[in-house]
Amino acid sequence: MDDPGTWLLTSEERGNPATTLPGWTEGNLVEPLLHGATYFDRLVEEVEKLEAGDHLFFTDWRGDPDERLRGNGPTVAELFGAAIKRGVCVRGLVWRSHMDRMSFNKQENRALDAEIEHSGGEVILDQRVRRSGSHHQKFVVLRHAGDPSRDVAFAGGIDLCHGRRDDAEHGGDPQPQAMAKAYGPTPPWHDVQVLLRGPAVGVLDTVFRERWDDPSNPDVDHPFAWIHDKLHHNRLHADPLPPQPPPPPECGPHVVQNLRTYPAIRPPYSFAPKGERSVARGYSKAITRARRLVYLEDQYMWSADVARLFADALAAHPELHLVVVVPRVPDQDGAFAKRPQYVGRWEAIEMCRRAGQGRVHVFDLENHEGTPVYVHAKVCVVDDIWASVGSDNFNRRSWTHDSELSSAVLDTTRDRREPADPRGTGEGARTFPRDLRLALAREHLDRAADGSEDKDLLDPDTFVAAMEASATALEAWHTGGRRGPRPPGRLRPHRPERLSLLTRLWATPVYRLLDDPDGRPLRKRLRREF
Repeated sequence: MDDPGTWLLTSEERGNPATTLPGWTEGNLVEPLLHGATYFDRLVEEVEKLEAGDHLFFTDWRGDPDERLRGNGPTVAELFGAAIKRGVCVRGLVWRSHMDRMSFNKQENRALDAEIEHSGGEVILDQRVRRSGSHHQKFVVLRHAGDPSRDVAFAGGIDLCHGRRDDAEHGGDPQPQAMAKAYGPTPPWHDVQVLLRGPAVGVLDTVFRERWDDPSNPDVDHPFAWIHDKLHHNRLHADPLPPQPPPPPECGPHVVQNLRTYPAIRPPYSFAPKGERSVARGYSKAITRARRLVYLEDQYMWSADVARLFADALAAHPELHLVVVVPRVPDQDGAFAKRPQYVGRWEAIEMCRRAGQGRVHVFDLENHEGTPVYVHAKVCVVDDIWASVGSDNFNRRSWTHDSELSSAVLDTTRDRREPADPRGTGEGARTFPRDLRLALAREHLDRAADGSEDKDLLDPDTFVAAMEASATALEAWHTGGRRGPRPPGRLRPHRPERLSLLTRLWATPVYRLLDDPDGRPLRKRLRREF
């Protein structure tokens, strides 16, 4: 690709001159890891290679020290603790979180902190966030002091916690996390992470170091938390990190741009004094270039501010299709948990459907037993050229309010399978984004994993037709009383729940204030800019 800047943000477009991150890095090798079981297995494999003097840095929204990473393998605490005993420098940044009875993770994150600190590592419980905000980044950086070519990083949407170790069969994690009753006792969980090698690993190392080295106290503006930590002798300040190794050498064909969200807070982050919204800006740049197909998997897809971007693209380009895979129902039961989410999703999907005129296709997932699968993945593929996997959802909260991290990938390798140039612009389809889209589609449609049944999935129009036909057949089988063999596939048409006027009157302000808050400065909000 002659000029990655046609798809990726320039340093100026990132909008944060305080950071030292490059615009993008070339020469990387990125591997998608579908499902928590796949990610956890590779994580164990790579961490066990670390030796004395190497580095293991991680961030997390939720961490459970007793989460078993393999069926008979180590827990998170055992894996990291063994690395510490070998002389590895283990450092973590974990969101301090809210109380468990509010469906958050305060106790679990404290337990992870205590376990790693007891082994000799360091973990900071970080509350440098906006009111009702969170640190939502989920990545692990592994540096080899004597050989940077062995460095790897993992980044995406998967936390080191209960409920995530699921696989392609979607029977759920044997150590489940409590969720809505619809998902059963071991909720099925669909998620994606990426493994990165090359210079991008050094960039993620810098992302961690910027936040670790920030001079603000992690309990900033939270005096009760500061008093609690002081009384319990918890860590209040981060010890200096070891010197940063040089970036790993180039090793592959992938251009990677690390996109982030940081809100503007007081006192400000030293590395983002006015915040950073490169996630929003990066997606906006890519989606405005879409001409044939945007494929999206997302936990929420519920913000009108974000949906407007897709609606504008659909209105401007009559051949463009939008395919979205979302959860069937929210993760928690109860009117207060569900109804505000329904408000946001109905608004977003209806806005896109009005603009798309039959070109918006929204599905949810179930396993072969008919149990809904909770879609936690945050994946976007645009025209088989640009792809992103991250922690950020397609909502205003992720694009303005919480801390997030996404890896946008361009592949310099042209994909020769027809149509080789679906956009008709000469840019050509690229191997990584197309392979990612096809791998996800094969699972959802129960197609052969070796790609031998991909013929109708390559072209955007026949891909959409295949998805629609599979979902329609499965829906008809359910409607008909499940008589006869179950049709192949796991997709069902998703129908957002319409709410009564009375419910909308109370749920809409809850949605806008709590579920999907806006972290932009007032001027940006008024201009509808990111």
